[in-house]
Amino acid sequence: MMRTPLARCGVAAAVLSLTLCIPTPHAHAAAPGPDAVGHAAGAAASRAGSAARTAAANAGAELVASRAAKAAKTAASAARAPEGSGPTEASVRPSTAGGSGGLDFRACPAVEELPSSVQCASLRVPLDYARPDGPQISLTVSRVAATGSGGAARQGALVYNPGGPGASGMFFPLVGDLPEWERIGAAYDLVGYAPRGVGRSAPLSCEDPALRAQGPTQVPAEPSAAYKQQRIAAARAYARGCAQRAGAALRYYSTLDNVRDLHVLRAALGEEKLTFMGASYGTYLGAVYATLHPGHVRRMVLDSAVDPDPRRIWYLNNLDQAPGFERRWYDFRAWAARHHAAYRLGATPAAVQASYERVRDAVARTPADGTVGTGELQAAFLQAAYYDDVWPERAAALSAFLAGDPGPLAEQARPDPESAAARENARAVYTAVLCNDAAWPADWETWDRDNTELARRAPFETWANAFLNLPCAYWPVAERQQPVAVGAQPAAIPRTLVVAAERDGATPYPGALELQRRLGDGAALVTEEGAGAHGVVGGRNDCVDRHVERYLLTGDTSGWRVTCAPHPEPAPVSLDDRAARTPGKVPRAVLPPVV
Repeated sequence: MMRTPLARCGVAAAVLSLTLCIPTPHAHAAAPGPDAVGHAAGAAASRAGSAARTAAANAGAELVASRAAKAAKTAASAARAPEGSGPTEASVRPSTAGGSGGLDFRACPAVEELPSSVQCASLRVPLDYARPDGPQISLTVSRVAATGSGGAARQGALVYNPGGPGASGMFFPLVGDLPEWERIGAAYDLVGYAPRGVGRSAPLSCEDPALRAQGPTQVPAEPSAAYKQQRIAAARAYARGCAQRAGAALRYYSTLDNVRDLHVLRAALGEEKLTFMGASYGTYLGAVYATLHPGHVRRMVLDSAVDPDPRRIWYLNNLDQAPGFERRWYDFRAWAARHHAAYRLGATPAAVQASYERVRDAVARTPADGTVGTGELQAAFLQAAYYDDVWPERAAALSAFLAGDPGPLAEQARPDPESAAARENARAVYTAVLCNDAAWPADWETWDRDNTELARRAPFETWANAFLNLPCAYWPVAERQQPVAVGAQPAAIPRTLVVAAERDGATPYPGALELQRRLGDGAALVTEEGAGAHGVVGGRNDCVDRHVERYLLTGDTSGWRVTCAPHPEPAPVSLDDRAARTPGKVPRAVLPPVV
């Protein structure tokens, strides 16, 4: 929900308001003057123009999807034609006007680094759906066909989005080789894709590689006024870089455009209805798709749910992450304290915090291995707030550093120079989508007040998250999108399955409850109690996976709200004995990290 600055609403400074805070107007307020009236009229005209452009883009998406569906049907008919009859001209000549002419799956290019079992294709879509026959972009798509093992009947394509926004799902078909996915892979084509802007799908970048900052970076524990001004300047420069490098295309990286692309992808796959799995931001993408296209939804698994309340997209959702990450940072410290005998970091969470701060102070003076400063250290340990899989190696790295060996910490926290372009690409898409999707506070005073207050009780990630999103305050696209009211469609959404971990920091649990409420009576919720790893589906918790498999294979859920016990915490494993695990044991098959 929208939140005005707390000081203006009389809310206690120690409490974050989660309700709509609207100041009461004065009884004798003056009538609006002509300037105010003119401004209101201009704003109304702008909203009307925006609505018209949105309607035109939605109509364009329907046209492109219709063409893609026809092309897919033609290709399917040609594939079923008797041998020797020969393909028709239409079946071998893809359409070039107005987007996709179907998908031609072939061996993947080497740049995708995918095995020969995976096939790839390109999907042509309009840059601007309001001009369906205008400039086109290509999205990369990957697929492993349903195996049919065990006599399973094919149920169609299962499309996956790992979130971000800015993450690629091209890897997704690889899960078909894992035992946990055998029955799902038997019934479904497993389809991944790189959304617009990501990877080779009309890639977006906001920085000149030659000018990209080199590490190590030093980030103060508490930002000074001077440091804040530096970050404001950097945010302004990043926003300008997005505009300069993307040009007029920048406004077309948004959730609504991602939904339109997904609508065309569904049609190009030959599917009348979409079967979809989305994680993190992918849950919001799926929820908006279901709201705009309820008649084209078959089944949806929404894992680690974003709160879809349009009043929280995206500024308040990002504020909500700070206390969530603080809880998970505590969980990591409590775990390390329980294993003090292994790591010698302290027998209480507070003592582990003190050990971390000693390491932080040390790399602030002298970067570890010359490459890891406080910025890299923070980024590495943010991963511990996302995924408990990394707890043993992070704790071992702290322990080794305090014992005089900085090598393990440097190995874990040092950014890979070869992946710098991919990291910048992911950041650029993340920034563009979030900034385009909704209005953000344009005055630094609001950001400073809200985050200063929040950092008092959730210092671990508050300022890092604020500075990451700050370009949205200076975003060069004048007309932002209006967030979709998820669940406000007239037609009922078919049965969906929401999955959430109770202590998830990146997508706090109240968001899952709100998503279930908005999706309606057909939405079921599976909760992993007492756990907080981000991204629950895919091998972390057998109970969760059974519910997901049952739903995807049969359409049935076990109830409106069901719970699963938490997955086991990781065992304390030192860096020296990682190789001494059970011989022949296959590591658990979790999906690659969602973001």
